[in-house]
Amino acid sequence: MPTIREIYDVLFDFAPAYMKMDWDNVGLVCGKFDTEVHRILVALDPMMDVFEEAKALSCELVVTHHPLIFQNIKQVNSDSYDGRNLLYLIENGIASLNLHTNLDCCPGGVNDVLASRLGLADIEILNPVGTDAKGRPYGLVRMGEVAEQPLAAFAAFVKRVLSCPGVRFSDAGKHVRKVAVGGGSCGSEIGDVIAAGCDTFVTADLKYNHFEEAKYRGLNLIDAGHFETENPVCDVLEGILREAFPEIPVFRARTHRDETQFL
Repeated sequence: MPTIREIYDVLFDFAPAYMKMDWDNVGLVCGKFDTEVHRILVALDPMMDVFEEAKALSCELVVTHHPLIFQNIKQVNSDSYDGRNLLYLIENGIASLNLHTNLDCCPGGVNDVLASRLGLADIEILNPVGTDAKGRPYGLVRMGEVAEQPLAAFAAFVKRVLSCPGVRFSDAGKHVRKVAVGGGSCGSEIGDVIAAGCDTFVTADLKYNHFEEAKYRGLNLIDAGHFETENPVCDVLEGILREAFPEIPVFRARTHRDETQFL
C-alpha cells in the first residue's frame, strides 16, 4: 500500500506548494509520512464530524482543502477546538493533509472548477503570479464570459448550480456578461476585478462595505457562500486519488456540510 508521502507527492504535483500564499499552511499537518494508507476520506474542512467519519470508515488519512492548523497554537489540550481535533487524530492514528491556497491558484483547482461549473467561456486568470513546471500560468481569480442576461437570472443560476441555500447579491445596474469568480474569501480582489472590466463577481464572505463599494463602482456582486464556491473541488481531489491509487477506497465525507442556516 502507498505511504502518505507517496500520496502527498501526487497531490502536490497537481497543486505545488510554491503556489500557496505566503501566510498559508499547507501539507501534512498531523501524521507520519511513512504511514501506509489503506483508505482515504476527502472533505472540504478538517472538523470533528469528518474525523469521526474517518474513524468509522477505518481511514488512515483525511485529505481536505482547508488546513487543520491555520494560526500558531501554543497549547494542545482538550479545552480548545484545535486541541480536541489534534488529540482525536493522534489517539486514533488518523493523519490530516491539506491543499489550501495552492489548490485555489493551480490550473484545474478551486477556481477553474468554479468557473467551469458556472459555465464561463474563454476562461483566463485575472492576475497570473507565475508559471508552473509545464509553463502554465497560475493565480487566484478566474474570469470569463457568459451569455448576456439579467443579474437576477444569473444569481438564480448560481444558487441552483452550486446548491446554495441562498445567495446575497447587489445590483450595479448592469447585465451579466463578463464574470470573475473567486472561491471562498476573495473580497479583497474587487478592485482588480473592476480594473479587468468585469461586470459581475462571484465569491464569498463579502462584507457590508464590499456591496456598497462595488455598486458605486459599477460591479455586480454575488456572495454564493464559502462552502458552496469551494466544495466542488473535492470532486477533483477524489478523481486524482482514485486514478493514482486505484487499489485504495477513496470516500467523500457525508457528514460535512455548510454549518450556515437560513430561515
